[in-house]
Amino acid sequence: MNWFTRVRNSLPFSAKRTTDKDLWVKCPGCQQMVFAQEYEDNAYVCPRCDHHGRIGADERLRQLLDAGYEVLPIPEVKEDPLKFRDTAKYTDRLKKARAANPHKDAFLVGSGAIEGKSAVVGVQDFGFMGGSMGMAVGTAFCQGAERALKRRCPYVVVTAAGGARMQEGILSLMQMPKATVMTRRLKEAGLPYIVLLTDPTTGGVTASYAMLGDIHIAEPGALIGFAGQRVIQDTIREQLPDGFQRAEYLHKHGMVDMVVHRHELKDTLATVLDYLAPAEAA
Repeated sequence: MNWFTRVRNSLPFSAKRTTDKDLWVKCPGCQQMVFAQEYEDNAYVCPRCDHHGRIGADERLRQLLDAGYEVLPIPEVKEDPLKFRDTAKYTDRLKKARAANPHKDAFLVGSGAIEGKSAVVGVQDFGFMGGSMGMAVGTAFCQGAERALKRRCPYVVVTAAGGARMQEGILSLMQMPKATVMTRRLKEAGLPYIVLLTDPTTGGVTASYAMLGDIHIAEPGALIGFAGQRVIQDTIREQLPDGFQRAEYLHKHGMVDMVVHRHELKDTLATVLDYLAPAEAA
């Protein structure tokens, strides 16, 4: 035993303290360390560079809906219908995703009100397998639309996805027309369908219900597109402009109606619902 070990063991050092959560987070935008509690209190927006961090479905519902909202159960669907396997079984990937997330799949629906105005809000969670659109997501989206039709109130959908879920093959792509039909039913019923585009919204989700809203709102800096920037650049053999596929670029070119800071989203949605909501909605 060396002298340092003897001295250390003879001194009344307290045991090393541990904590269940990290005290600091690294901002993906400015790469600066931010106190975790400050970051959370600021709605997961960096207080230094204003980067809008990705948040889960539960937190998004809490931020947008008034207290007392109802969370609809995630619908049951047939899992692994294709018995898919790549480097791992699809069933194993689902188990891993569910162990790391509070819900069974990537789309959660809340039914309640926004500043006292009735609304159903569907949220896509990028934290669950990249928010990928499979049968569970498509069915949950339609469930939310059905609830809005039943309540005669607007349907607000928050998108965040890497696209269709490849492990479900053509069945995942079938969710695109399925969701599109539901947006048509909302339109025929005279009910507003509002889309909030968050980072990232890409692939088959962009090609279907993400771009079919009556109003499209985006968070600052959100990546929004169908194919990846590198794929497009390699295809057309041209240099893409700065900010291509970002919310501000799409707003400038007419694909997004407004870019709204997260702190102002709830008030903005309430104002939009004031203009668009049918008189029958309570």
